[in-house]
Amino acid sequence: MTETLYPDFGVLLVDDEPDWLGSLTLTLETAGGVNNITTCSDSRQVLSILEEKRIGLVMLDLTMPHLSGEEVLAQIAERYPDIAVIILSGLNQLETAVRCMRLGAFDYCVKTDEEERIVGSVSRAIRMVEMRSEFQEVSSRLISRELSHPEAFSAIVTGDRGMLDVFAYIEAVAKSPQPLLITGESGVGKELIAQAVHRLSGCRGKLVTVNVAGLDDTVFADTLFGHVRGAYTGADQARRGMVEEASDGTLFLDEIGDLSIPSQVKLLRLLQEREYYPLGCDLPKRLKARIIVATHQNLAAKEGEGKFRRDLYYRLRTHRVQIPALRERRGDIPLLLDHFLCEAAEALGKKKPTPPKGLAQFLSTYSFPGNVRELKAMVFDAVSVHRDRMLSMDSFVKAVESAQAEAGPSIAAPPRQNPFSDFEELPTFSDAAAFLVQEALARANGNQTLAARLLGISQPALSKRLKMMHS
Repeated sequence: MTETLYPDFGVLLVDDEPDWLGSLTLTLETAGGVNNITTCSDSRQVLSILEEKRIGLVMLDLTMPHLSGEEVLAQIAERYPDIAVIILSGLNQLETAVRCMRLGAFDYCVKTDEEERIVGSVSRAIRMVEMRSEFQEVSSRLISRELSHPEAFSAIVTGDRGMLDVFAYIEAVAKSPQPLLITGESGVGKELIAQAVHRLSGCRGKLVTVNVAGLDDTVFADTLFGHVRGAYTGADQARRGMVEEASDGTLFLDEIGDLSIPSQVKLLRLLQEREYYPLGCDLPKRLKARIIVATHQNLAAKEGEGKFRRDLYYRLRTHRVQIPALRERRGDIPLLLDHFLCEAAEALGKKKPTPPKGLAQFLSTYSFPGNVRELKAMVFDAVSVHRDRMLSMDSFVKAVESAQAEAGPSIAAPPRQNPFSDFEELPTFSDAAAFLVQEALARANGNQTLAARLLGISQPALSKRLKMMHS
């Protein structure tokens, strides 16, 4: 079966035979799933229709009274070069086909061609128009680096340039009917990105989230597609699947990298055919939801190992965003720290505590393998035991030391630029060491354990250095 598409632009059918227009409309709607079709039986009205409606594809009969298909094609190519045109002819004429392609036609079909040939041509044309439009949108947004709807990302706290580029890309592809693949480590906020995409998509339905990790093939099929009464032992009542729950909305499948191969086949068919069968049912239902998937795993590596189907991988990555880890955007740590302090204080019914001066600096030395989720957990834990006006560092120091002890040497401080590279006159070793110790103690509010941590030395070594300074 040919893949079905639901373009967000109109398709214009032009032919002087009303019966053929009706037949072609029915074919495209039933076999191709194409909606938003406009018909025209007078070629002289084509340009006025293009002025009034957002048309992305024109299917143009070659032989018509008043203006021929070639004449209309030339006019469209001149005034609306972004519109794809498929020429339809009653005869297979090579010279005419070549001439039309030179004038800018996307394809040339004969009316007697098989249904699959015509619908396939339409599907390819729609894909081409969508991809060209999305490319132009992405290029424009990345160049301008301006967001049209920043409110859609209000739940994501960031000032990072890389994250803002991700937002610009999301704005560009949010309305696309094609799948979106969100990748990134656990805890970076992939679900928040999916929520932003849904808000920007304009879909009338709701966002339905399904974590597919750990679902075997039968449970996966039942969860997504539902079942009819009596489909299996214990199925006393019919149940709608998540695909149907997300109708006219967005279906977000999290942890897609954990799917078994049989479940991957089912998902691939859903994307290709845009239809599915509830368990125990012989009649298919249409997919009417946008699909977003997410994973923390490397799908390219899994595909190379034979653990993830190549055809599904390339189907899913039509649109793809990689969410950077927190260690790659350390400038967001102060922003997130303040945000989570407010959130934790409100949730726990406390007054927002004042963070110590060196807290953000201390946290920036940690690589946060759990990303934003780990930072949030640290803040909530610290606020829950907080008693005084000034927030204590002890909870954070213990959390970091515990995590590093468990992880071993793999968690390392980030590489630093040489702070003396711009100095005209270098300080002595003794002076530089003294300045560093003084600054560390100031940032740690006199806490020697924390100051030693900021300097990357042990507390006994710091105590020895202090004695030398005061001797």
